[in-house]
Amino acid sequence: MSSNTDSTATTTPHIVKEELLASGKWVMLEKTTYVDPAGNTRIWETAKRTTRQSNTEADGVGVIALLKRTLHKDCVVMVKQFRPPMGCHTLEFPAGLIDEGESAEAAALRELKEETGYKGEVVGVTPVTCLDPGLSNCTTQIIMVNINGDDPENIHPTQQLGEGEFVDVILLPLDEFQRKVDELMKKEKIVVDSKVYIFGMGMAQAFFKPNELPVLKQ
Repeated sequence: MSSNTDSTATTTPHIVKEELLASGKWVMLEKTTYVDPAGNTRIWETAKRTTRQSNTEADGVGVIALLKRTLHKDCVVMVKQFRPPMGCHTLEFPAGLIDEGESAEAAALRELKEETGYKGEVVGVTPVTCLDPGLSNCTTQIIMVNINGDDPENIHPTQQLGEGEFVDVILLPLDEFQRKVDELMKKEKIVVDSKVYIFGMGMAQAFFKPNELPVLKQ
């Protein structure tokens, strides 16, 4: 088995200190001093959320919600919203921050209800995972949720959005997920969350034989 380990790596990398550069309501910027594997002291700029709760390692949750209805295809519940950092609309899984004293599962069901109106049941939880480790220490847990679409409460779901929140709900068939995402990208000026597209690639692998996989076109 080959190894990419640098032969000059003689030190266990570690953080020396973290200094606050700037802080806002939701985000802070720190200067991180660390020692690399070669023993060199280096500087990194790190973004962190100010909202991480003491009871959890994860900042927030993402929700992969599967809507199941009689005589309908299973659909993944997606959200479309304008994201100021991107300057355009994005296609994402329902998601949000974990509140104080709240479990990841409870946060997922709450966010799903608020953003989409659907009531679901948790069927799977990932470990804590990182989001953009080259920039931030932000973490998330992905929660798998099944929605009984035949439940009267889910037939005409009503969003419970807060002030200033504008979220469109989009249902994408599970067995056509990647193709539908590609169609949305071509039709609209929209950026797709990387987690969403990776999920779509996985679904394509699951539903198609290797020689039947859809061809990605730029």
